[in-house]
Amino acid sequence: MIESSNTPPVGMDIDEAAIDEGLYSRQLYVLGHEAMKRMAASNVLIVGLQGLGVEIAKNIALAGVKSVTIFDPELVTVHDLSSQFFLRAEDVGKSRAEATLPRLAELNAYVPVRNLGGVPGQQITVDLVQGFQVIVLCGVSYEKQLEINDWTHQHGVHFIAVETRGLFGSAFNDFGHKFTCVDPTGEQALTGMIVSVNQDAEGLVTCLDETRHGLEDGDFVTFSEVQGMAELNGCEPRKVSVKGPYTFTIGDTSNLGSYKTGGIFTQVKMPKLIEFKSLRESLKAPEFFISDFAKFDRPATLHAGFQALSQFRSQKNRFPRPRNAEDGAILVSLAKAINADIDEKVVAELAFQATGDLSPVVAVLGGFVAQEVLKACSAKFHPMVQHFYFDSLESLPSTLPTEEECQPTGSRYDGQIAVFGKSFQERIANHRQFLVGSGAIGCEMLKNWSMIGLGSGPRGIIHITDLDTIEKSNLNRQFLFRAKDLGKFKAEVAAVAVSEMNPDLEGKILAKQEPVGPTTESVYDADFFDGIDGVTNALDNVKARLYMDQRCVFYKKPLLESGTLGTKGNTQVVIPNLTESYASSQDPPEKETPSCTVKSFPNAINHTIEWSRKQFENMFIKPAQAVNAYLSEPNYLETSLKYSGSSKEQIEQIVSFLVTDKPLTFEECIVWARLQFERDYNNEIRQLLFSLPKDAVTTTGQPFWSGPKRAPDPLSFDSSDAIHLSYIIAAANLHAFNYGLRGETDPAIFRKVADSVLVPEFTPRSGVKIQVNENEPVPQADAGDDNDNFSSKLPSPSSLAGYRLNPVEFEKDDDSNHHIDFITAASNLRAMNYNIETADRHTTKQIAGKIIPAIATTTSLVTGLVCLELYKIIDGKSKLEDYKNGFVNLALPFFGFSEPIAAAKNKYGTTEWTLWDRFEFSNDPTLNDIVSWFQTNHKLEITMVSQGVSMLWSSFIGKKKSEERLPMKFSKLVEFVSKKAIPPHVKHLVVEVMVSDEDGEDVPFLVVKI
Repeated sequence: MIESSNTPPVGMDIDEAAIDEGLYSRQLYVLGHEAMKRMAASNVLIVGLQGLGVEIAKNIALAGVKSVTIFDPELVTVHDLSSQFFLRAEDVGKSRAEATLPRLAELNAYVPVRNLGGVPGQQITVDLVQGFQVIVLCGVSYEKQLEINDWTHQHGVHFIAVETRGLFGSAFNDFGHKFTCVDPTGEQALTGMIVSVNQDAEGLVTCLDETRHGLEDGDFVTFSEVQGMAELNGCEPRKVSVKGPYTFTIGDTSNLGSYKTGGIFTQVKMPKLIEFKSLRESLKAPEFFISDFAKFDRPATLHAGFQALSQFRSQKNRFPRPRNAEDGAILVSLAKAINADIDEKVVAELAFQATGDLSPVVAVLGGFVAQEVLKACSAKFHPMVQHFYFDSLESLPSTLPTEEECQPTGSRYDGQIAVFGKSFQERIANHRQFLVGSGAIGCEMLKNWSMIGLGSGPRGIIHITDLDTIEKSNLNRQFLFRAKDLGKFKAEVAAVAVSEMNPDLEGKILAKQEPVGPTTESVYDADFFDGIDGVTNALDNVKARLYMDQRCVFYKKPLLESGTLGTKGNTQVVIPNLTESYASSQDPPEKETPSCTVKSFPNAINHTIEWSRKQFENMFIKPAQAVNAYLSEPNYLETSLKYSGSSKEQIEQIVSFLVTDKPLTFEECIVWARLQFERDYNNEIRQLLFSLPKDAVTTTGQPFWSGPKRAPDPLSFDSSDAIHLSYIIAAANLHAFNYGLRGETDPAIFRKVADSVLVPEFTPRSGVKIQVNENEPVPQADAGDDNDNFSSKLPSPSSLAGYRLNPVEFEKDDDSNHHIDFITAASNLRAMNYNIETADRHTTKQIAGKIIPAIATTTSLVTGLVCLELYKIIDGKSKLEDYKNGFVNLALPFFGFSEPIAAAKNKYGTTEWTLWDRFEFSNDPTLNDIVSWFQTNHKLEITMVSQGVSMLWSSFIGKKKSEERLPMKFSKLVEFVSKKAIPPHVKHLVVEVMVSDEDGEDVPFLVVKI
């Protein structure tokens, strides 16, 4: 027997430069270069090209394996259109693989797609599967799975079998006898500063008490920069035993030198060896991966049920008929022969849904299995061991369909009708949804909606909005877009693409470019919300999510919320009058780095990247904006600088950019860049060391430069140093851009000019204040009396009429604009000052550009989960336990589902209320009407009334104002106080009131219709 191994075959290695960082940018931040190089050496075979097979093929083609080969010679039927989004009605009667191939092939120019051929009725055989690193069987019988897996297990080929039946799914992994996983979690290696290591048998390490170490028992660490116990630096990884949040032991250190000071621990990811059993062994003694802890006993039932289904199909040459009691009973008895303890209701449901084919379930299983394929190719992340069973029976309608309701109709929705029945299909078709965003999640959502026929009926509609246009980095996971679409509006391209997938949606998708927000409430007004049944967010920022959440609460519309971060994904369902809303619970704010750390005491690369991002703004954005403001705004100096603490600096800057240092040639831009280098990496550091010498001590006599404070060293410019030169090239080109001068990239020119610059001698100044910790005030620059002196050097704006500088607009994804090049070089030079390990351009780009890592597999799976909740919303389910919020991490892998949290209850008097309740007043009442209504009906005294940012009335505003405002109609009162007319589209005002009763309780908000 051949030992299984997951090293790529010899001669299939690939050059790192071949990875297109523009295309794979977001995915590279999930997988890394090494894993992607291994993927690019892997040939994958997918057998079975119905919805499930094409979903897996789509995700791995986007991810970038070496090649994808497909096998499915069967002829396309109308039933296939239920979930196979790359087939069209005109393909019926063609070979599935042949019809799918051209559309699959255009997803990624780097991944060739091949068809293994074959004739209808031909099954996959062992001689056809040779030469592939991973084999995926979709919807294949157990007999065939066993035949192929016996061979793959013996020959060290990675094997996955997967199928979906209605609301059920099943997957099996066998990655061979011994599979090495190089990074089981994919989390960033932990690192931290240490303050002591005991010299004894335990080797207790104590960390700096600013941050917890985050390690777990069994982790491994190595060390650097330790003084005294120097043997730890670069040592073989040592196993950790955690003693507390700031302490851990590393084993015997008694024979090492004695610890003096300093040191950084870094976690080392250790490979994990995983043993897989063959399918033959595994069927008898299965190891289950639990996908829902509320259904802990379900995998054992489905393990028997899916085997019984395969037997049923072999015996009768067909699947059980939809909702047919006789076939259901046969399947239950077959399953009981395998396992007497099965849940009969669940197995009967499996029989009833066996011919079902649902796009959302296909998306869940297809996203999950595609990630398992990538794990097999790359050895990155922990594979699923070994059987995965999934169901979403909660998505069935409250009133189950009859057998007659579920009979095939010869339509593309038969796969869904088999599960939900014809009348529910009509409800899906007449549903009206608003999709906010058509990026990665939006594309997947529209694909699912087009397959299930959402909005395709006479009353149905889908609204989409997205103001973004398509960029190259989108193509790696926003699969409705192609290279030919670059620069076009996402919403429009997506609408056309899904109408082609399902022509029933032609004219049913309305694409908009207006973003959602306070400024577009005339577009998305009360009439708009009256015309929809719900909202689905596919957004990438919290601000827009919170806004849509607030609108959904106001208009009482269900909201489906989801998001992804690399291999992690979450889904949340918000149901009016039932659940809390998205805004009810939020993540804590991100911890910010103290400004003094960034300015003077960096100790990690993200500190130097943050600093260089600020330098980018202070050198290429703000000065040009200030010059333009001076030239275009009357009295700019008087008005804006009067309130600024750094008026002298700003005037100096405008003088410098407009007069003293204004370049006329590109050479002068190089000179300017060379002088900036001197200022930031030599003079500033010398000044800091003059104010705080390396031997400085604190008030307690401790060395000042210790712990997180690293003493810097000035840099001397060296044009032969690549980082020094790349700084000059980027800075000079960006400075030239500000002035509209033509740039240059030939390094020889930069070397020649930079080396000839005469750099003025620098002498450190006495009395310069340095902010040492965040509690100290930030030192202010001298206001000085020579502002007038500088101002006199400024040319009058009229003498430069029409002259403007070009401020740079930061754009991280254009590799030719020098933006990321500058930030990388500036950050790395600063890191060299402080002896911090430098970072490559790719890492710097992620941190500086705040890029969210993303991969198609997670997006596909999360969207499937959202659509399973959408079925429940269409059914109008009204109990908390009917719905599920989900969290997944495909790297581990992990699934967690929970009931949504109920809306919190508040109380005034004896009345309970939640965020969904409000008091409604119609016909534009007076303020007096509202005040007396509360007194009469609720015995509540109103003490304050406000609307938006305006306080309209309070009990303490004085008699005269009260007498003036109380009789006013509400709309007139709002216009009177805010001094602004109410826009014509506004039909009602949201009003906050404060009331006083014995307990000073809160009450819901008011809606005043005008």
